Amino acid sequence: MKAAFNKVLIANRGEIAVRIIRAARELGLRTVAVYSDADAHSQAVRMADEAVRIGPAHASKSYLDVEAVLQAAVQSGAGAVHPGYGFLSENADFAERIEAAGLVFIGPTPDAIRTMGDKAAARAAAMRADVPTVPGSVGVVENADIAAALASEIGYPIMIKASAGGGGRGIRIANDESELRQQFTTATAEARAAFGNGEVYLERFIRSARHIEVQILGDGTHAVHCFERECSLQRRRQKVWEEAPCAGISEQTRAALCESALRLANAVSYRGAGTLEYLYDDDTGEFFFIEMNTRIQVEHPITEMITGIDLVKEMIRIALGEPLRLRQQDIQMSGTAIEVRINAENAAKGFMPSPGVVSNLVVPGGPGVRFDSMLFPGYTVPAYYDSLLGKLIVHDGDRASALARMRRALQELKVEGIQTTIPLHQALCDDARVGSADFNTGFLETWLAENPLAQTPVAAGSHTNSDDSLKVTG
Repeated sequence: MKAAFNKVLIANRGEIAVRIIRAARELGLRTVAVYSDADAHSQAVRMADEAVRIGPAHASKSYLDVEAVLQAAVQSGAGAVHPGYGFLSENADFAERIEAAGLVFIGPTPDAIRTMGDKAAARAAAMRADVPTVPGSVGVVENADIAAALASEIGYPIMIKASAGGGGRGIRIANDESELRQQFTTATAEARAAFGNGEVYLERFIRSARHIEVQILGDGTHAVHCFERECSLQRRRQKVWEEAPCAGISEQTRAALCESALRLANAVSYRGAGTLEYLYDDDTGEFFFIEMNTRIQVEHPITEMITGIDLVKEMIRIALGEPLRLRQQDIQMSGTAIEVRINAENAAKGFMPSPGVVSNLVVPGGPGVRFDSMLFPGYTVPAYYDSLLGKLIVHDGDRASALARMRRALQELKVEGIQTTIPLHQALCDDARVGSADFNTGFLETWLAENPLAQTPVAAGSHTNSDDSLKVTG
């Protein structure tokens, strides 16, 4: 391979930084980690060929500081930057700055990020590509009067969504016109405060919906899909448990869903890895495009497990200027994969954050088991960032076998010294409705209200912290 660059800077932290370092190293590339003061002794810093400090612990002064990251890339001699997920990964201005400095941004073009990263613009692009969208406004809605007129045509309940929102944030639900007018003012103010953009749009609220997403890869000329993932088990619109493929849809629906994702990816000449997210209406059997994530997803490993494709390496190969190596007919799906997110949170106490020192770590093994993490014994989990510690992923020939493997792997996994969400996932594994894939996006919230979890003792010497104000969604 003749590389356009031989050194990659990873503009991220945690488990995704470790994941990218491993992929780059297998391609013969050198790696540069960036770190805040809170991450000076992190696994990514220990693994990378070089490491550069970019600022204090707070993300706004380090991982979200465009100037600091760009300076680190230039001074380290990196030829490319991989943004991972979260932080600056969907910031078109950041991608533009990287390219203006003569470096390669391992991801989509800035124009694609702007178009598909803005939910209203992405919705309009989907309509042009004849991809089904949830009934709603064509673009942004300027005021409450226009919103009320549109809502009377669309029907209630209705969602008011921030155009620049993400990660399940920036959404309000109104059941009638009075609520709509009240929520509209609140939603625009919240969107402006949270995202620096107060624009909102409307969508019909689907009461019994599955959250399904399609993984695509493109080289700017053509794209392929790598099938779909089921992401309906969510708390406060944050994903907790993911599967591939989705057990709740037919083969006919799967084919139509993936084909629609390809139409949209090709319509915007997409480059790199991306995910198109859909709502599937269990009552009608319809699916609707809702948004696109122009980056690698947290849950990408389950797609890798069922297809055998290393998505991160393919991203890097595309960034190196190679044409897409994959043909659609060559991408086959095998078995079922399940991923659970292991967070430093106490689910028995309202998911209270649990930073602290990992006193002991036991990682499960055996066939079809993978643990993507940045943990090691003695690691201090900081209080400044998203609580994700790692992802436990299993793969087997069918869903029942994969569930049994997940149950066994969770029994083996030990993260001592802090509270984690391991007990939550163990309980979900034993739930009959989870076992039969009989759930939707509202299932977990109801389940948590009806199934209080016992608190897990914490090993001596650890501590917890209830201050979640510094959490940064990744």
